[in-house]
Amino acid sequence: MVPLVCLLLFLAMTGHSSATYCLCNDGVGDQALQTTLDYACGNGADCSAIQQNGACYNPNTVKDHCNYAVNSYFQNKGQVTGSCDFAGTASVSANPPTNIPSTCTYPSSSTGTTPTTTPTAAGTPTSLGGGTGTAFSPTGTTTGINEPNHAVALFTSINNILFTFFITLWIVMQGCL
Repeated sequence: MVPLVCLLLFLAMTGHSSATYCLCNDGVGDQALQTTLDYACGNGADCSAIQQNGACYNPNTVKDHCNYAVNSYFQNKGQVTGSCDFAGTASVSANPPTNIPSTCTYPSSSTGTTPTTTPTAAGTPTSLGGGTGTAFSPTGTTTGINEPNHAVALFTSINNILFTFFITLWIVMQGCL
């Protein structure tokens, strides 16, 4: 019975969420984030929640609105490879942003909703917050195979690796005694 309990405890602690989000990268300038936001909202993202009085309007920053827009785009595109790059301004994350209000929900899987925003003209996405909006592809020049944000979420932290190793060692030692 003890080995079964240990195994269940081990699996519970080492398991990871299959949730996947797309978030704008830190250190990217507001102009690049606004361009990314405009593209996402004009090409498949449901940006109604980040409009004024929307559930995710606050915090009212370009970065936070960009996070919501690229995640919506990524989920609506079915999380396909390359749909979360936006010329290097965004990347995949296992966790949602930490500063979202309780009224805001970040989907972590395809919602299948119909986007509520459309481009104002061919190739020119709508602009949120006064951005100029230049169209560009969400796929940048990176291959993604060597990027750490594409690793399995369990192994993105040395702490997780060490914890898993020591728990496994402890379980094996318990079985040998």
